[in-house]
Amino acid sequence: MAGGRPPAILFAKKGKSVRINSVMDILIVILCFVLIIVGLIGIIIPFLPGIAFVWLGIFIYASKTGFETISLATLIVFSVITVLFFLLDFLAPLLGAKKYKSGKWGVVGAFLGTLLGVATLGPIGLILGPFLGALAGELISGKERSQAFSSAFGAVIGFLFGTLLKLIFGLVMFGFFVASFFR
Repeated sequence: MAGGRPPAILFAKKGKSVRINSVMDILIVILCFVLIIVGLIGIIIPFLPGIAFVWLGIFIYASKTGFETISLATLIVFSVITVLFFLLDFLAPLLGAKKYKSGKWGVVGAFLGTLLGVATLGPIGLILGPFLGALAGELISGKERSQAFSSAFGAVIGFLFGTLLKLIFGLVMFGFFVASFFR
């Protein structure tokens, strides 16, 4: 007990300890936790770049701990997967529309609808844009109304499936964050 008080150990790995030496260290851990929680909420309610917030919380935490509790290799894997999820935000509605037998015009409509929806309606455009785009594309190509709605529904299902995958990945990253306290 140097200085009359025991050292505060936050986490340890392979015999090495990362210590909290100041109030700033505690504030950084709290900031990381808040970023991760806000990110998880942002995944479900698409008003924030949710998965990016979760990753940022993990990145700050890993850097602060000198990559002792969350390794650099793990962070690189998380980074690559995070970038892939950004692509998934645009591709999932297209794949969903295609799965529901959308034609070329429906897929193009879902893609353009996603871009225009996000640009004009913000996060709500991630749901409405692909739906309306696939619907319009299918109707323009002469498809029956029921098939057009099926394609549009598929675009929304694709979006929801992509959201579910992002949520699972976000929870995995959160799990790494929590588990790092017990190593």
